[in-house]
Amino acid sequence: MSNEGRPGLQLVDATGLRVAVVSATWNADICDQLHARAIAVGKECGAEVSEYRVVGALELGVVVQELADNFDAVVALGCVIKGGTPHFDYVCDSVTQALTRIALDSRTPIGNGVLTTLTHEQAVDRSGVPGSMEDKGGESMLAALDSALVLSQIRRATR
Repeated sequence: MSNEGRPGLQLVDATGLRVAVVSATWNADICDQLHARAIAVGKECGAEVSEYRVVGALELGVVVQELADNFDAVVALGCVIKGGTPHFDYVCDSVTQALTRIALDSRTPIGNGVLTTLTHEQAVDRSGVPGSMEDKGGESMLAALDSALVLSQIRRATR
């Protein structure tokens, strides 16, 4: 896992923005941590945060699509750990394509915090627990809020 090139994301002033967090419950220990970190960062930035849960990563797309029409940004969180079959590849590809399509079609920022790891240990190291290398829940929230602010600036300037 490489952190090379990762920007140092700073908290943003998201006062007045509405953001939804939708998290899978599969691999609950990881997803609960991602969920908690995203919510904490969103609130720290001043955003109004709404929370939703789904069973697995494949269920994220349809819920994110519904939320994208009603929020300034959406954060999708999950954890897919590779097993011994190609199922991992299909799930990861499907989720990534769905979230990308929803963001483009709705013009709503979607923070993709779906971890795709080879092992549980790699997922823990990206989950934002104390001592972990990364905080993908918090980072996904910051990326979504930052993009929502940029879009708001563009939309004001082009009216």
